[in-house]
Amino acid sequence: MITVKTKKAFLLKKFAKLLISLAALLFFTLVATPSFAACHRYVQSTTPTIFFHGFNSGAHAERYMVSGIEQAGVSKTAITADVAADGRVTLEGRIPHGAVNPLVMVNFENSRNTDYAMQGQWVKNVVVKLQQTYHIKKMNIEAHSMGNMAVMYYLLANGQNKKLPQLQKQVALAGTFDGAMGWNEPANLTVNHQTGKPSAENDSFKKLLPLRSTYPRQVRVLNIYGDLGNGNDSQVSNSSCQTLRYLINGRSKSYREVKITGANAKHELLHHNPAVNKLLINFFWAK
Repeated sequence: MITVKTKKAFLLKKFAKLLISLAALLFFTLVATPSFAACHRYVQSTTPTIFFHGFNSGAHAERYMVSGIEQAGVSKTAITADVAADGRVTLEGRIPHGAVNPLVMVNFENSRNTDYAMQGQWVKNVVVKLQQTYHIKKMNIEAHSMGNMAVMYYLLANGQNKKLPQLQKQVALAGTFDGAMGWNEPANLTVNHQTGKPSAENDSFKKLLPLRSTYPRQVRVLNIYGDLGNGNDSQVSNSSCQTLRYLINGRSKSYREVKITGANAKHELLHHNPAVNKLLINFFWAK
């Protein structure tokens, strides 16, 4: 015979099990949600990361990287900074207040310009526009190919300017620091792997040498380049990419080089490479 007391205890026990099941279900649902998982895996910061493309390219070259970053749950916000031929910057899209890890894809309308000092001014124009619009105080930068020269010439002129947002992390992807093959890269270029000093310097590289004493010390640097098996990515030699070490002269907070191999190590495919995306995500946002 079941008494009222026994029945009450049975119901209480069943109710407790139900609560435990619901709690477990809620927990696993949250953990499985990308935004919840991401906030535990990645830095939650309002610092924007700015992407610069290379010669004869555009913001479309940055889309694969940005999409991969969004799909990983790192960020939900991406805008475009369009730079007209006269240097004027127009922001397309909006960064909401408090947006986590916002991404900025830069588009140079005159993408065939090889005046690095002018490109450096364009980079400054983008940075200033973001500063005026969103009051940013810090930033990260990724650049591909000749876009790295625009960034380095920006740093040459503004690296010590404390009134501008301060660079925190810099990724160089296939950087043409001492030129590109078949164009302005010195013949038979080699590099000292301890110092990054090249066997010869083109004129653009020589103009960057003052960075050896002015490159901002707070910056962490990741230098990524591709090798198809013959010491180059089809357009830029590994040696030219590696001369970045010489330009920053041990001043950066950290410096790391990563060589990418395989079919997607080709110059124009590096920014469509899952391995590169993984490196970017870990470097910029992993806790």
